[in-house]
Amino acid sequence: MQVAVRAALDYAVAAPSSFVFNIAAAWTSRQNVLQETLHIEPAGMKAVEAPATRGDNRLLRVEAPPGDCRIVYEARVELSPQIARAEALMQTPFSQLPDDVLTYLNPSRYCPSDTLARWALREFGATAEDGGRVEAICDWIGGRMEYLPGSTDERTDAVAAVVQCAGVCRDYAHIGIAFCRAMGIPARYVSGYAADLDPPDFHGFFEAYLDGSWYMFDATRMAPKERFVRIGFGRDAADCAFATIVGPAQLMSMEVSAQYLGGAECGRHDAAISTA
Repeated sequence: MQVAVRAALDYAVAAPSSFVFNIAAAWTSRQNVLQETLHIEPAGMKAVEAPATRGDNRLLRVEAPPGDCRIVYEARVELSPQIARAEALMQTPFSQLPDDVLTYLNPSRYCPSDTLARWALREFGATAEDGGRVEAICDWIGGRMEYLPGSTDERTDAVAAVVQCAGVCRDYAHIGIAFCRAMGIPARYVSGYAADLDPPDFHGFFEAYLDGSWYMFDATRMAPKERFVRIGFGRDAADCAFATIVGPAQLMSMEVSAQYLGGAECGRHDAAISTA
């Protein structure tokens, strides 16, 4: 299937500033960028893409002079996801986890899995050690959390979001990651575009490592997983900010969109999907 994505960001820059944007669609074996364009104003400004391996975050570095700055990214992306039943994906024993996956078992800034370990064990300790456990975690989050824009900010971690029972997509993802890690399932944060998301915005979801692959999960259930276009991944949202700014620059407006262009779909809400 194919999805068209677009991000337009406008900034007011008071003095020379440095930007690092993380808005470009990732290249993976199951996500292919067919076409993409990057437009930057004022004329003469350039973006330098930091070296990245296949699947890594594609970071764009921009040096902006004082004045108005606008960056527009557009792409057409082809998705060919790997699809499986969640219950058919077994949790990988710790002794068999690859070295590069181990870091996604550790607590991180927004995902203090050690603090939530007893809570996770009480709620999910009796579930089977497969992808159904991750679906149970998503069901638990969706049943107890209220999706409430403005209820959290950059200081809110998974514990705080659970306590107040409210948050946005990044909070839902952080809770899912923390619970998965507490149950011995490697999990990581993923930023991306989501077709049919209302209102349109950058979307945060998470991946769990099951049966040797990374599979996507989204406790918000606000858009079809098979239409997600991945941008980048990391331990939590701190590794996936769409913009990092050094200097006196202020975001004035942001427009994000993702349009489904057609193609085969899995048609199952409970399917486990991988585009890693």
